[in-house]
Amino acid sequence: MRILSIHADSMWYHATRKTKMAEVTDHTEDRMEECVVLFSCIEKLDEKNPEHVIASATKDVLERLGKLKVRKVMIYPYAHLTSSLGSPQVALSILKGLEESLGKELIEVLRAPFGWYKEFEIRAKAIRSQISR
Repeated sequence: MRILSIHADSMWYHATRKTKMAEVTDHTEDRMEECVVLFSCIEKLDEKNPEHVIASATKDVLERLGKLKVRKVMIYPYAHLTSSLGSPQVALSILKGLEESLGKELIEVLRAPFGWYKEFEIRAKAIRSQISR
């Protein structure tokens, strides 16, 4: 599983069109403020042990959230992070598993629908650093 995480002031998406593997949902638009966006992609290798993938991702995400002092995430399926995609069925089960696992840790979780074309707007946190000489 590949995750690109972005600490965001806000994230908004709107699902515009289904693909042939789209999950059934009436929830086609959402927004979250002060969160970490998890652009998530399931790879072929992840099909061997989905439970381990979910546990490992949960641990990594919780560590990141702890460092950032954030308790909210948006899981955003994003197939563009790999050239070796896992099957849609396994991918959706892993994403739902991650959603459930984080929820059990009292993290507020939104998950954008799987298998839909979506438009989105993200306002990432500005990172400021000083260089000492």
